[in-house]
Amino acid sequence: MNVCLIGDSLITLSLAKNLTNKNIKVFNYVWGNKKKSNTRTIGITSDNFKFFNKEILNIKKKMIWDIEKINVYSEKYKKQKILNFEDHKKSLFYMIKDNEIYNLLEKNLKKNFLYKKICLNNNNLLKKITKKNFDLIINCDQNNVISKEFFFKKINKQYNSKAFTCIINHKPINNKTASQIFTKHGPIAFLPLSNSKTSIVFSIDINKIKFTKIKVIDLINYYNFKYKIKNFSEIDEFDLSFSVLRNYFQKNILAFGDMLHKVHPLAGQGFNISLRDLQVLSKIIQKKIDLGLPLDISIFKEFENNTKHYNYIFTSGIDFIYEFFKFDYKIKNNISNIFFKIIDKNKNFNKFFSSYANKGLVL
Repeated sequence: MNVCLIGDSLITLSLAKNLTNKNIKVFNYVWGNKKKSNTRTIGITSDNFKFFNKEILNIKKKMIWDIEKINVYSEKYKKQKILNFEDHKKSLFYMIKDNEIYNLLEKNLKKNFLYKKICLNNNNLLKKITKKNFDLIINCDQNNVISKEFFFKKINKQYNSKAFTCIINHKPINNKTASQIFTKHGPIAFLPLSNSKTSIVFSIDINKIKFTKIKVIDLINYYNFKYKIKNFSEIDEFDLSFSVLRNYFQKNILAFGDMLHKVHPLAGQGFNISLRDLQVLSKIIQKKIDLGLPLDISIFKEFENNTKHYNYIFTSGIDFIYEFFKFDYKIKNNISNIFFKIIDKNKNFNKFFSSYANKGLVL
């Protein structure tokens, strides 16, 4: 069994490792040398973390930092806490640096005889790959010629915002609570990595004013009320958008990862949605193997049927949250604050939201 993967993202390597664990040979086609960010972090939900450790690769405990609680604030209400989420039985999610988990997977795959990485100097050569004798071809990169030719039908939305990411070093504190503040500039998240390090993701509306990195640091200091900051790491930035692919596969090629869906980072769900997709795809492939059936396009059809509608509802929900808080800030009355207080005290809502964020949309 031979599978072709296109791309070199974190979800690509996660998929590659999952497939090699099933004794499937993986040919991973990449091109160019993409710069890996030192400031990007991911929060993996508890269920996804279990799946990753069991079906992909075991992550050492020293590499992660568990988050027990999330507090949500609004600048509109003078940085007052409006929502609180926690699960008294388990951690809500686990923080890890993007490049650390990427390097762990890459190092493991390099030693794996079932995995072969092929570097191309021209992505036009990818067209030839589609004619080779692979059981499955999975495209995880949205910028190549295959994506532009076969996967251009999307629901697209530009946020006209940039996400600025960095890591702050600060005086040690008990640092198990993540914070999200909805500001007039956009949401800012403080995501603990240890008792003395915290990751920051600040999504800023760039329509009205041009933000320099010095200005971003000034704003982080302004909205920080918790940490005694010693220094900042470098600051990275990337554009924000929302997109959902209309067709998950074309001919003999399946789109995967960010190709299928891109969401606002405010809920930390981008990688988690893709991991849930991977769980579904992994089960379908394993079922085929157990029954002695070939790996063919029927896998793609079943995968699309099992994920497409749920993913659309879930990603649209994240977009709604972003737009709601953006709209709420423009309203001068305090009706929303009364609403927040009601749902914050509702244990069933807290339980539902925690389950929704952890498991996705389970119907």
